[in-house]
Amino acid sequence: MRPSLAGQGVLVTGGAGFIGSHLVDRLLKEGAREVVIIDNLFIGSEDNLTNALATGQAVFYRDDAEFSTSLDYIFEKHSIDVVFNCATKALNYSFLNPANAFATNVTVVLNLLEIQRRGGFKTLCQFSTSEVYGSAVYEPMDEAHPKNPTTTYAAGKAAADHAVESYVKMFDLDAFIVRPFNNYGPRQNYKGILAGIIPITAWRILNNIAPELHGDGQQSRDFIYVHDTVDAVVKLYEQMAAGDSINISTDNQITVAELLPRICQDMGYTGEIIHKPGRKSDVLCHIASNVKIRTLIDYPLTPFEQGLRDTLAWYKANIKVQA
Repeated sequence: MRPSLAGQGVLVTGGAGFIGSHLVDRLLKEGAREVVIIDNLFIGSEDNLTNALATGQAVFYRDDAEFSTSLDYIFEKHSIDVVFNCATKALNYSFLNPANAFATNVTVVLNLLEIQRRGGFKTLCQFSTSEVYGSAVYEPMDEAHPKNPTTTYAAGKAAADHAVESYVKMFDLDAFIVRPFNNYGPRQNYKGILAGIIPITAWRILNNIAPELHGDGQQSRDFIYVHDTVDAVVKLYEQMAAGDSINISTDNQITVAELLPRICQDMGYTGEIIHKPGRKSDVLCHIASNVKIRTLIDYPLTPFEQGLRDTLAWYKANIKVQA
């Protein structure tokens, strides 16, 4: 069992992003001595760090963890014990720049593993993704499910997982992998083609633009509220064995065809939903097994109806409606 996060120096790569910024807030509540954040703001926003930076115990670097020299500078200037690697580029980006989407996931973790191998910090928590599994071969998908990535984003994440596992075996490093399924909640990017389905649908409705349904809508997702993910990660930090990986999900699923009407109803939208062709390489089915995680930690989950309601309330309050 690892020591408590209280009193430790922590680095969060991608810490101005959706999950990363919520993790930063939680680490400060856990009593971390200092939380250092590096983010190139590719999708993240410094606005997500307003409360964290106001504490005086968080430091933000607008820089890129793909550059080893940038990380070297941070480790020279700060005493880091633990790293949470949330740095990535959105899944949809892999359709625009497939090579870079792959490379980002691999390069950042290799940079961190090399620093860890040289004794730069004690523990690495690597954020993977359910996308490494591809569409379900069997349900529910447990940690032994075959990896079958269908996008270069997912392939890069799978490669990063293998890198972590191999460095643990080769150099006896203390590193483990968390594999969140489909996160949703406040602060998730709602801008442009890189946005997830819940935020982009909310943005479209608020701007009087019809929502879009890609394909037949039978694609299913295992949505988990971001605060539940962060709660699980913090608890798992003390429990996970080096080299091990774990799913973080809700043990249920909803199809896109079921999700869109729920969003529309909550937001009072009664207009049409535009049907678009399905996207290539779209994962068709995601439902995870939570058997393993429930053996390790207390694992309360937010009901989807409540989480969705709170999320949409945040978008209503924070999305700027176009004139």
